[in-house]
Amino acid sequence: MKKTLLTAFILLTCVAGAFSQVDAKYKATLKKMFEVSGSKESFEMVVVQMTTMMKQDKQIPDEIWAELEKEILSTSLDQLAEMLTPVYQKHLTEADLNEIIKFYQTPVGTKFASKNPVIMQESMQVGQQWGMQIGQQVAEKLRAKGY
Repeated sequence: MKKTLLTAFILLTCVAGAFSQVDAKYKATLKKMFEVSGSKESFEMVVVQMTTMMKQDKQIPDEIWAELEKEILSTSLDQLAEMLTPVYQKHLTEADLNEIIKFYQTPVGTKFASKNPVIMQESMQVGQQWGMQIGQQVAEKLRAKGY
């Protein structure tokens, strides 16, 4: 598992380097949209969850994990924005991003941004329950049909 995680981090770093030619102005606008929309906090939460899972390897001291987590958090948003810029550019113009940023700077946009990470976390729990219910329904229908 340790080798798989290390390979994933190396791959992420290499892929991020391959995307270094993206439009810098668009990337900066996208990064600002991530920051004002609350997406940055969601991304950071994922990084913390990933490192928490990796900390199960007791051979590596907690200080090393803390150092790695801090380093990843300081660079991950830039890397992610770089990698996501081509995706967003296919669907949204820079003017679109600026309008989204304006929304998130309104009182309701600010409220939504601040609540969104918690909403997403709670929604994932509801989604898991819903998925289990769907799975049970499918299993029951298959049993009823003799499968």
